[in-house]
Amino acid sequence: MEELQQVVSILLAIELIWNLCEVLFIDAAPAGSLLLHLLDWVRLHKADVDEKAKDVLQSDSPAEHHNYWDVVVSYVLQGRLEEARQMLVKQATLQPASRNMYKLMDGLLSKMPFYNPGGTQTLTEFDVKWRNWHEEVDRYLKDNTFASNLHLELICKILVGDEDTLLEQKELLGTWYHFLVTRLLYSHPTVKPTDLHYYAQSCLTMFLDSRSVQEPLDSILLAAFEFDIYLVIKDCSIVLNNWWFVAHLTDLLDHCKLLQSHNLNFGSNMREFLLLEYASGLFTHHSLWQCAVDYLDHCPELGRACLELQIERVPLDTERKALKVLRICEERQMSEQVRSICKIMAMRALRNNRLGSALSWSIRAKDAAFATLISERFLQDYCAKGTFSDLDLIDNLGPAMLLSDRLTFLGKYREFHKLYGEKRFKEAAKLLLSLMTAKIAPRSFWMTLLTDALPLLEQKEVIFSADQTYELMYCLEELTSSIDTEEDVEQTKVELLRLSLARNLAMAIVKEGTVET
Repeated sequence: MEELQQVVSILLAIELIWNLCEVLFIDAAPAGSLLLHLLDWVRLHKADVDEKAKDVLQSDSPAEHHNYWDVVVSYVLQGRLEEARQMLVKQATLQPASRNMYKLMDGLLSKMPFYNPGGTQTLTEFDVKWRNWHEEVDRYLKDNTFASNLHLELICKILVGDEDTLLEQKELLGTWYHFLVTRLLYSHPTVKPTDLHYYAQSCLTMFLDSRSVQEPLDSILLAAFEFDIYLVIKDCSIVLNNWWFVAHLTDLLDHCKLLQSHNLNFGSNMREFLLLEYASGLFTHHSLWQCAVDYLDHCPELGRACLELQIERVPLDTERKALKVLRICEERQMSEQVRSICKIMAMRALRNNRLGSALSWSIRAKDAAFATLISERFLQDYCAKGTFSDLDLIDNLGPAMLLSDRLTFLGKYREFHKLYGEKRFKEAAKLLLSLMTAKIAPRSFWMTLLTDALPLLEQKEVIFSADQTYELMYCLEELTSSIDTEEDVEQTKVELLRLSLARNLAMAIVKEGTVET
């Protein structure tokens, strides 16, 4: 629970700083408009008065509620005079004898001028009008018009901008920056941005007593009121212990062309430096690393190099995650990283005896040596079991089979079996012979190919022509002459092949001779 509260307090501080930076740096409001923006800022971050007001208004007798006057005074402190007037009406109905006094206060509240940036009134005209109103309030105060009602007199003192009275409302104000905005509202409504930091410093000093310690947040807000962008970013980096805020704030300020004078402090672009730091932190998270990629894409100088380094550190826990990483690399044409990921996944699949997956990864990596190795394993597996595993993959190799000779052989050998299964014997025989004569088939596999030729040689119809039979005989003799037949090849199988080849040759010669005749 304590940890959660700490996180909430950090988020509230971030929002407070961000909104103030928007007012001071982004909007860059001039005198007159500046105070209106600061009022909105305080109202946004001091919303407890609305909760109190809700409780008061929902009670049986709002004017007698124990929080009634706190709500009225809070509204006045925030410059929400219309709401304050509505609340005062409820009190006036309970005190008919003081109705004229409440009516007088209502008139003062309704007449208080607020600067309208879009209006026809100039700042000078507004200042004259506001001073006239201020003198009227001050006159009522000196005449003790509201002396018989402590609450109305308190409001009158606030309206006149009495500092001691404002400081007595510390509990309702809550913070020195609320005190600052209220003081400006009732004493210096046309404050210039250049003078803001003087008032901010004095309000902080006045609001905090000698026992209070200035918080890091106070220093950041003071730096903002001094329009020191660099100091705001620096202090936030130290205090918030998180690169998210400074990275995004700096990015926003950079887009507003407000950081050019500060880029030299880092020797490179400050925005990019902070984005790189934030993205590097995201890469250590098990699921947020994908977000980091987008941040690095927006770092034109060092983003690519950083991504290449960081992407290699992402653990490839699952094949799904590996595919995500791979897609990121392929989209950015990071060929080295693509090959590395594919090799890693191919090796992992091979260790787990998942030949199809291993072959798929090696093809994706365009790794001819590894594709050759896995093709050999496929052939060994076939020799041991008599069937191919992962037929869909082998059947759909397409142009990928050209990656290596062994992969080409694997694809073509599978094609031979399909032709044989479809009883397209002549095409199957031609393909089988070409695998041997073109030297695509490994020598160790020749006996298997010759054995595959036996059913074709035994067909009633002559499949192999005389020339094709001679070539098969030549291959058989070349194979048996280079190995120890007693040791490596069953002598019976060799004799059977020779017999079948001789018989087929005789039939082919007779058939071809008959045709010629």
